Amino acid sequence: MLSTTLRTLRTRWVTFVGSFVALSLGVALIAVMGLALASSLDAPGRGPERFAAAPVIVKGQDTLEVPTSIGDRTQKLAQPRAVPDDAVAKLRDLGTVVEDRSFAVRSEGGPADLVGHPWSTAAFAPYQLDAGRAPEAADEVVVSGDWARPGTRVRTDGGTVRVVGTVAGLGFENAVFYTDTRAAELSPRSLQLVVDADATAVREAVRGSEGVQVLTGDARRYADADPDRDSEALTAMNAMFGTAGGVTGFVSVFVVASTFAFAVAQRRREFGLLRTAGATPDQIRRMVVSEALAVGVLASAAGCVLGSYGAPALAEWAVDESLAPRWFTIGDYTWPYHMAFWTGLFVALCGVLAASWRAGRTGPTEALREASVDTRPMTWGRWLFGAALLITAAVTLALALVTNPGDLLQRKTYVSRPMLLITAVALLAPVLVRPLARLIAWLPAQLPGAGGMLVRENAAAGVRRTAAVAAPVLVTVALAGSLLGATATLNEAKATEVREQTAADFVITPAGDAGFDEATLKRLQAVSGAEVSASSSSAVYVLEDGMALIRSDARAVEPEPLAATARLPLTAGRVSDLDDDSIIVNEEWEKHAVGERVDVWLGDGTRKSLKIAAVMTIGTGNNGVYVTPRNAPAAPVDRVDVRLADGADTATVAAGLSQAVRASGGEVLTRDAWVRATYPETNRTTRMGFFLVLGIALLYTGISLANTMVMATSDRVRELAVLRLAGATRWQVLRMVGAEALMVVMVGGLLGALVAGLNLLGMWSALGLLSVWTSIEIPWATLAAAMGTCAVLAVISAVAPAGLSLRRRAVELAGTPE
Repeated sequence: MLSTTLRTLRTRWVTFVGSFVALSLGVALIAVMGLALASSLDAPGRGPERFAAAPVIVKGQDTLEVPTSIGDRTQKLAQPRAVPDDAVAKLRDLGTVVEDRSFAVRSEGGPADLVGHPWSTAAFAPYQLDAGRAPEAADEVVVSGDWARPGTRVRTDGGTVRVVGTVAGLGFENAVFYTDTRAAELSPRSLQLVVDADATAVREAVRGSEGVQVLTGDARRYADADPDRDSEALTAMNAMFGTAGGVTGFVSVFVVASTFAFAVAQRRREFGLLRTAGATPDQIRRMVVSEALAVGVLASAAGCVLGSYGAPALAEWAVDESLAPRWFTIGDYTWPYHMAFWTGLFVALCGVLAASWRAGRTGPTEALREASVDTRPMTWGRWLFGAALLITAAVTLALALVTNPGDLLQRKTYVSRPMLLITAVALLAPVLVRPLARLIAWLPAQLPGAGGMLVRENAAAGVRRTAAVAAPVLVTVALAGSLLGATATLNEAKATEVREQTAADFVITPAGDAGFDEATLKRLQAVSGAEVSASSSSAVYVLEDGMALIRSDARAVEPEPLAATARLPLTAGRVSDLDDDSIIVNEEWEKHAVGERVDVWLGDGTRKSLKIAAVMTIGTGNNGVYVTPRNAPAAPVDRVDVRLADGADTATVAAGLSQAVRASGGEVLTRDAWVRATYPETNRTTRMGFFLVLGIALLYTGISLANTMVMATSDRVRELAVLRLAGATRWQVLRMVGAEALMVVMVGGLLGALVAGLNLLGMWSALGLLSVWTSIEIPWATLAAAMGTCAVLAVISAVAPAGLSLRRRAVELAGTPE
């Protein structure tokens, strides 16, 4: 049997090369994702950056800690507290105290991530002047990097400034240094101090001040702007590579299993000849499994080698796209290779397991068959598993809609849910292929000539071949439609919520992070014909189930202006009932009954008991909570909603508002313009992760599609020769082969669109149950591009081998053994 296996591998090399390519590529992708995931598990230790030369840093309370029965639970405060004044006075007695401030700076022509600091803090990095001098006037600055030279005038959101000096960039920020006085004007609150004194004396001085931290040594990195950025980047990368790895594994397993099963199904007559020659069913099965084992070992080994080259390229791409920290590289790990190798071998064997059982049942009479019609494309196992997966997908969707529709809006759900439906539809594809093929080819079949009829009948007769070729297209279209469509639909739903909840005619936003000052607010309130509602962004924290400390975004606003400029989706209570002793929550809260009291922690960590004044729907998850300004201490006003009074002229009010915020640099937008400007966008890491997944899926689909088409076409040499002997010209045969390839791609595309549509319909239903009615967003351009790419690859992969085979005489081809 071993010698027969080796001779078969040598004789039917086209079929086995196709299986080899599909499997090796799948193993390579699994190895690449495994190596990337393993390398993103741990981050190297990072020391202080902005304060590497600072002696001691004193930082106000910025974390809320709540003890529970299973340990302390922590959350970052929305409004960190400054170091208390009495503690600052004690510190000044010990030595020099420098107040640190950091604030975003928007400029014309400068980097997008400019951040401002007082010049006195530059020495703690340390920054050193390369050119020019230190700033001395309010309109003078020193910048890091080489994007501006001394003497350059730069327009910023805080006014036009003149660059008087430059410092070399240190790689972790793009800084703009102002005088200490000007920095205090642009960012009044100082949350941390640098103290030139003995650390022990500093700790003694702040003892008793709640939440105050004294940072020395490596702990000084917690005074940097984003001390956890490496761990956050790793978490994002883990999610991205984990998602990509899961989808890649699914796609590769799906396509490899389909390819191996198709390769076995092609050899029906061959197995019939072996049975005629005396081979037993067990011998046939052992031969098929031995072939899969040989191909699987070689292809898996080759895939691991390819993966070792592909992983560094992926890491370099992630760093170049700023999806990974600069230090990210592929580490020296072996377990991803083991996982990829044994997964590939397991998939190869599983791919032929059911097919080998069918091969063993092949009767000797199969050797006499000339027709290629699939009489029983659906086995009982395929019916069973396909129906079971379809029912499971339907039941889980129904349960989610009934119990927790919000779960369907989570990324982990709308990424994983399509896999179940894709597998179910692929298993049941032979049932759908024949009616779809006849539907698509109905019109061409009515045209003069036999071409359209042949295309229709060939696709409908060769159900297994059509289903195998359509499978990669199904996966690509279903993934593209489901993933991109889900994010687009969810973003549109969020925009719909904002649009429906905003009753203001104008929305005004500040230029910087400091928000609007009191003088600007008074000027806005003095504009004739304008009803002004000023609000602040904050947060509240609640302990649910006695164990989970949950943060909810909060907006602080007075109740009467809120009722005039917003249409909150209330299910109970009234906006006018909101006061300093109450809160408006949503139905997602554990306690959400009007009149019930709930213990919360405010944005600065203050604990308070508030009465529930009203309850909102859950929506897409963006319906936070509402409190009064007194319950959002230190939160700057970052948004002003304006509604026109009865009879007020729109143009006159708009001009008055613009004049009122001109000094502070605020922006006045109409309601529609503000909704467009704040249209939600998918997180960049998530978006790039999806493109990575879809890019891999499309690449793998393209190669597998070309591979399967070559396998299928090479197996039809005698069929094509018979057409030539029946009088068809060479170009007629090639056109028919190309048309069949196009139709098969259309079949796969329609099945993929069906899967995507069902998934998006489930999300749309969940949004409806959450009281958000929006349209289903379908990524038509992406789907068209994917279909077009698949169509080009399929036609080339079908026509090229057919054209090469037809270069021989038809009589010779008709006598070619299979």
